[in-house]
Amino acid sequence: MFWTLIKILLFVAVVLGLAYGAGQLMDSNQTVGLRILDMEFVLGPIQAIIALVAFTVALWVVLKLLSLALAVLRFMTGDETAVRRFFMRNREKRGLDALLMALIAQAEGDGKTAIVKAEKAHKLLNRPVMTNLLVAQAAEMKGNRTLAEESYKALLGDNRSRFVGVQGLMRAKLDQGDKDKARALAAKALEMQPAHEQTQNMLLQLQTEAEDWSGARKTLMTKKSSGHLPRDVWRRRDAILALQDAEGMAAKGDLGAARAAAIEANRLSPDLIPAAVAAAQALVAQGKGSYAAKVIKKAWKVQPHPELAAAFAAIEPEETTTQRRVRFEKLLRMHPEADETRLLRSELLIVDEDFPAARRALGDLCTRNPTVRALTIMAAIERGEGADDAVVRGWLARALTARRGPQWICAKCQHVHSTWQAICENCGAFDTLEWRDAPDSAGPSATQTELLPLIVGSLTPPAEEGGEIVDEPSAEPVEDSARAAQKTA
Repeated sequence: MFWTLIKILLFVAVVLGLAYGAGQLMDSNQTVGLRILDMEFVLGPIQAIIALVAFTVALWVVLKLLSLALAVLRFMTGDETAVRRFFMRNREKRGLDALLMALIAQAEGDGKTAIVKAEKAHKLLNRPVMTNLLVAQAAEMKGNRTLAEESYKALLGDNRSRFVGVQGLMRAKLDQGDKDKARALAAKALEMQPAHEQTQNMLLQLQTEAEDWSGARKTLMTKKSSGHLPRDVWRRRDAILALQDAEGMAAKGDLGAARAAAIEANRLSPDLIPAAVAAAQALVAQGKGSYAAKVIKKAWKVQPHPELAAAFAAIEPEETTTQRRVRFEKLLRMHPEADETRLLRSELLIVDEDFPAARRALGDLCTRNPTVRALTIMAAIERGEGADDAVVRGWLARALTARRGPQWICAKCQHVHSTWQAICENCGAFDTLEWRDAPDSAGPSATQTELLPLIVGSLTPPAEEGGEIVDEPSAEPVEDSARAAQKTA
């Protein structure tokens, strides 16, 4: 509104100025003499101005006529489009000017002006690909989805712009929330340009969100073949997709194909813990326990993990505790000083009721790295050795507020997962879960454990027995922990 008022005031000022100037010229009584050959003309100020304007117009007409004559001459000498170009030159110039203004407006972020100028250029220029593309982009920037979709559809008719049109329609479907059609359009776009990295990434994301694991594996192979993915990264991600495909097959009841896919996932990435566990389970189901043990050992050599230990135990479910300890020694000798090895050895010894050896195996973990698991194991050892209930409860109380230890954590958003997943349930990132300690996994729990001293006494094992404890909590949780450890081991 303000700028409109300024423009009106400027127009009025210019008109008043011209009127004032014309009045001054009329009052000056000055004349202009003009001699042409033997003729002499005397003109007043206004007459002189009119004569100058008329001369300029006449000169412009003469030049145009000369240009037309030259065009006709070129047409007569064989240039069939010379006359047509003459009449279209001015129209094309105005169209190019409108196109330039549309590009400038789009660069400035003025979507409304960009659409207006682009539509003007579309009318003046015979360049539908160029102008439709500009209109589509301007409409997309302004948020005019209908116009943008219509313009992108118009681009499908030309081979040069068909890929851009499909991509534009894909984005339009994503904005509308129609991911199924967007995925189909992304697949079509990838068929046109298989090496286009942005389309590869978009299609891969849409396929994983839709749990189209087999399709995602094909897209991943295309990405690797085009040189956009290192071979080692491709093998790991393909293994993850194969593992997810195996879970989908198992859910549908196709156990044979699911086991084959799990074994394939482990072959692609032997150090991927979930794939090793799934492959071991598949091999055990096929009666190939020795092969399953090799799979677990290979993964354990890279990183000890409790899920690997559980899968290794499941290979021989009927063995005695002594036989299990002997069989596990081959696994434990690979990383004898690792925390996971110490914890696992202690659990095996607890199950075998060799509590002094379990204490020695645990070592200084309860002071150096006091996690929930380490403190719970110590409570089980104390219980097994016949310690007072207050001592056992003290260890359990410390476990309630201790650090949780390594967990599956998203490297992108730091979200903690109870089990491994291919896609983070918080941020949706693919293949970002790592087995490590959480940034902050200690502190009082939601059950107000800071009140525990009033309920169970000291949080640390007391030096000597003292006082009568009323309503003592049972030590059964420790026994339950030992039984759980036996099942895990």
